[in-house]
Amino acid sequence: MTDVAVRRSKNGVPREVLIFAAFLIAITVAGSWTARLSGFGRAAPPVAHAVQSLTLRFDDQPDGAVVVRRSDDGAAIYRIAPETNGFMRGTLRGLVRERRLSGLGGQSPFVLTHWSDGSLSLDDPATGRRISLEAFGETNAGAFAQLFRASGGVR
Repeated sequence: MTDVAVRRSKNGVPREVLIFAAFLIAITVAGSWTARLSGFGRAAPPVAHAVQSLTLRFDDQPDGAVVVRRSDDGAAIYRIAPETNGFMRGTLRGLVRERRLSGLGGQSPFVLTHWSDGSLSLDDPATGRRISLEAFGETNAGAFAQLFRASGGVR
C-alpha cells in the first residue's frame, strides 16, 4: 500500500475541504445578496383599491352610548348602545389613546374603507395608523361593515 500525503491545516482538516467550504459560503452569500437586490423570488402582494370610504366621528354620550356621525355633514348614522359592541369600543378606545399619547386632539375624523378585495380597514389620519379589521375575524369586521349599511352604502 502506498501512503497518500494529504496536506492538513493546523487543526487537522484537509486544506481542500476548507477551501471548498469557503467557496461554498462565498457563493451562497453572493447568491442571496444578488437575489435580494434584484427582487428575484419575491411575490408582489395584490393591490387593492378603495371601493367605498366613510369619514366618521364617534361621539360619547352621557348615558354611555356612542353616536357615529358622518364627518362631512354631521348626520348621525348609528348608535352604539351602552355596554354593547365591545370590539368597536375597544378598537376606538385604542386609537383615541394613541392620539392622546401623541398629543393630538380628537378633531380629525376616522376613515372606514371597504377595499376591492373585500377587506375593511379603519384609518386614523391624525396618527397614520391603519387597522385591518378582517384580521380580527368576520364577525368583528361585520361590526364596522354595518356602518356602511347604516349610512346608505352598499356593503
